Amino acid sequence: MFKKYQHIERFGTDEVDGIDIGNVWIFPKIDGTNGSVWLEDGEVNAGSRNRKLSLDKDNAGFLAHVSNDERIRKYLEKHPTHRLFGEWLVPHSLKTYRESAWRKFYIFDVTIDGEEDFREYIPYEIYKPMLEEFELDYIVPLAEIKNPAYDRLIHILNQNDFLIEDGKGIGEGIVLKNYDFYNKYKRQNWAKIVCSEFKEKHKREMGAPKSNGEVMVEERIVNEYVTTALIEKTHAKIVNEKEGWRSQYIPMLLGMVFHDLVTEEIWNIVKKYKNPKIDFRRLNTMTIMKIKETKKELFN
Repeated sequence: MFKKYQHIERFGTDEVDGIDIGNVWIFPKIDGTNGSVWLEDGEVNAGSRNRKLSLDKDNAGFLAHVSNDERIRKYLEKHPTHRLFGEWLVPHSLKTYRESAWRKFYIFDVTIDGEEDFREYIPYEIYKPMLEEFELDYIVPLAEIKNPAYDRLIHILNQNDFLIEDGKGIGEGIVLKNYDFYNKYKRQNWAKIVCSEFKEKHKREMGAPKSNGEVMVEERIVNEYVTTALIEKTHAKIVNEKEGWRSQYIPMLLGMVFHDLVTEEIWNIVKKYKNPKIDFRRLNTMTIMKIKETKKELFN
């Protein structure tokens, strides 16, 4: 049965808030195509990011490659409930990898299959010797750090030359994994920092002036429209519908306030700010910050 790999969230977003608290493994992010392999009815099966592969509908020759790799077959026969996720390194955006690195399957996660979409991630220090027993290729972490500071992460990002040809710069980015981390939605997510996106963000923050020298438009919108009354009204609505309050309703509160802001006030915002360019991710983040500030007692 095909199972899709999780979406890696951008570091700093709501889905991975807190992933940097605790023991964090930092892996290089390589730029190929996502692949997975598993054993089904005694046969090695493979998938891309979104579908199960067949020999007539392969993905850059990935299924043909793993079907003939006895190392993978022997691993899965010993561990039939495991699923291997990794990167099939074929030319994509980044073409500065060493010649010897291409057309190999670099494993970055090993999971134990459960019912339907459930999967249990095996931590790196456990799956590493299991892969090495069969001489399988895997992505080696750049560091293991407790409570890494953002500056330290950026330093590692800028030093990442995993599989890169000498003198050809750095890799695509880094991935953060905290095997003890579950976000507030009870999901175990990983985070990423992509080099090109970091440089663009840094350039904007350092060089791009704010509109008319004032606070950014998203902050102005939140200050005006995400009122205490709106937050309290939404909170009361949830309490009435659920006949009480529980911390598990916090995502509902955050989502409903942002939904009301966008659906009920967007026309007023467009008129007042004269068709502004709005970063809705930033707008959502600032809305969440305003809710947390207003209803501190719910987040303690």
